[in-house]
Amino acid sequence: MTITNDIVYIGVNDHAIDLFEGQYVVPNGMAYNSYAIMDEKIAIMDTVDKNFSQLWLENIQAALGERQPDYLIVQHMEPDHSANIDTFLRTYPNATVVSSAKAFAMMKNFFGTDYADRRVVVGEGDTLTLGKHVLSFVTAPMVHWPEVIVTYDATDKVLFSADGFGKFGALDAEEDWACEARRYYIGIVGKYGAQVQALLKKAAGLDISIICPLHGPVLSENLGYYINLYDIWSSYGVESDGVLIAYTSVYGHTKEAVELLAQKLEALGQKVVVNDLARCDMAEAVEDAFRYGKLVLATTTYNADIFPFMKEFIHHLTERNYQNRTVGLMENGSWAPMAAKVMKGMFEKSKNITFTETTVKILSALNDGSRAQIDALAQELAQ
Repeated sequence: MTITNDIVYIGVNDHAIDLFEGQYVVPNGMAYNSYAIMDEKIAIMDTVDKNFSQLWLENIQAALGERQPDYLIVQHMEPDHSANIDTFLRTYPNATVVSSAKAFAMMKNFFGTDYADRRVVVGEGDTLTLGKHVLSFVTAPMVHWPEVIVTYDATDKVLFSADGFGKFGALDAEEDWACEARRYYIGIVGKYGAQVQALLKKAAGLDISIICPLHGPVLSENLGYYINLYDIWSSYGVESDGVLIAYTSVYGHTKEAVELLAQKLEALGQKVVVNDLARCDMAEAVEDAFRYGKLVLATTTYNADIFPFMKEFIHHLTERNYQNRTVGLMENGSWAPMAAKVMKGMFEKSKNITFTETTVKILSALNDGSRAQIDALAQELAQ
């Protein structure tokens, strides 16, 4: 795939993978992106997962023909992008590896060497001239590892964005970008919103026509759409109006209460998404919590605590700096309900969480009193 006259795609699709990073379901696989910049000197941008070493080397040879690469630029040291550094440098003994100081320290850990005799260490504002292409390096610490750099090619106005603007899914899969990019961002990068905001501010000073991420498609049209979504996600803003109801239910009574609340909210014109945390894709539920501005948590008291799936869900939210949201609580308990207290306490370090005045308390099963509380909660959330 030709991206510009001088930039060629040399990455691979992975349809064998079931769980990315050992936890994220990827029904349409993954893409590990790599690029070749062809000039007087040739730069290869990042490597690919270890399972695709031979295919990647064949892609390089197909792109370069009889020529040899001069540089390997390593922007990010996660193994899905860095696993073939040593393979590449053994295949091309005259090539030089270009990366950040922290990345070379990581190479020592991964490969037993930091390539001191064939490396160029770059940092903020450093440049590398290939000919007519002059590459500028921008540091992006904790987006989402500390060693990350991104690279800007002013000639073709291309930003090589590392894991930024990436998504789940192989490149030959037809699917909505935003859905899988949001799930990817919230799950993997979501904790580091402040760092992403800092990078977006740096990128705002660049004339960008094309974004080349390490996962997902090359972005070359309507870049404002993608950048705006990243701004919303990284500032913990509300992307869509709506209410997510996330629940667990043991014998069905809490589920019945959730269904009643959902019906009342929809009757009041609210967009409602309901997730059964014991059965849904947890990453999808977390994505929804960050997408919508209002969240209702409904669960049972369990071992003087809360049901395990709910506890896991709230941990996923708080460790990703969940904030700027309205949260309603529904608890169920047969003799000593305390789920609402536990759930509320789990957000004590979270910023700008507004709890609804109404908390629904169910004593085993719905009655007139708890139904009235559900009606009051629906009215409050719909305001």
